[in-house]
Amino acid sequence: MKIRKTDIAQLIFDNLTANRELLKIQFLKSKDTIGYFFIDDLLPKELAIEIYNKFPALDKAIRKKNLREFKFTAYQMDSYDTLLEQVIYAFQDKKVIQLISEICDLEEVYGDENLYAGGLSLMGKDNFLNPHLDNSHDKDRNRWRVLNLLYYVTPNWTIENGGNLEVWPKGLKQAQTTIESKFNRLVVMTTHQESWHSVSKVLKEDIRCCISNYYFSKQPFLESDKFHVTTFRGRSSEKVKDLFLRLDNTLRSNIRKLFKKGIRENPHQYKK
Repeated sequence: MKIRKTDIAQLIFDNLTANRELLKIQFLKSKDTIGYFFIDDLLPKELAIEIYNKFPALDKAIRKKNLREFKFTAYQMDSYDTLLEQVIYAFQDKKVIQLISEICDLEEVYGDENLYAGGLSLMGKDNFLNPHLDNSHDKDRNRWRVLNLLYYVTPNWTIENGGNLEVWPKGLKQAQTTIESKFNRLVVMTTHQESWHSVSKVLKEDIRCCISNYYFSKQPFLESDKFHVTTFRGRSSEKVKDLFLRLDNTLRSNIRKLFKKGIRENPHQYKK
């Protein structure tokens, strides 16, 4: 019998509930900068391995390569194994959302059935994601993006492989905090106008697989938050690249001032 979304959601809920107080403490330590928590062994090992095995090959995913990033994404979920869609939407089960929002001291948090900028992420050797701020809103600019959920499923992934999440709690001029993209680990982090984060370059001939979800709210995480497009920067060693990315950010921001939803609809969403 195939495992259902509700079954996976219950497993997630039970594990988070059992560790709720520790996760709350972990989150509160970082809340004043970029709040985050992570939990290991989220799902039974056999299920996590099965999820990994169901990920599409790179040639079945969408390649994104430019100055900002080099990675592969997949979000038209009915094109892939049904287990992957079941897992993604298990994170959007109402009781899971409610529990995670309580851990993060948030109210009125919503999932996103459109998977706007979410879905599957695959990163092979030399893939990377430069420091950036996520787009502040959902696809219709009705709700604020407040939480980013990243569930990693590549077995035997080590920190030496690269492809690790980096958060920059004191800005890009200070050292980053590295959060290992460890197998069967869920990372939950806040998104706001100061939540710079990145993914280090993958150094191994392997594929780092991740399931990505976003949660939204009617209120921003920070009272000072203002609308912004996805905003990229160069690292301290990439001064020329940083200049081009700043210009790119300005151009895209100006376009959104004129056209609320952009010149064209962002294709990165699940069309059911």
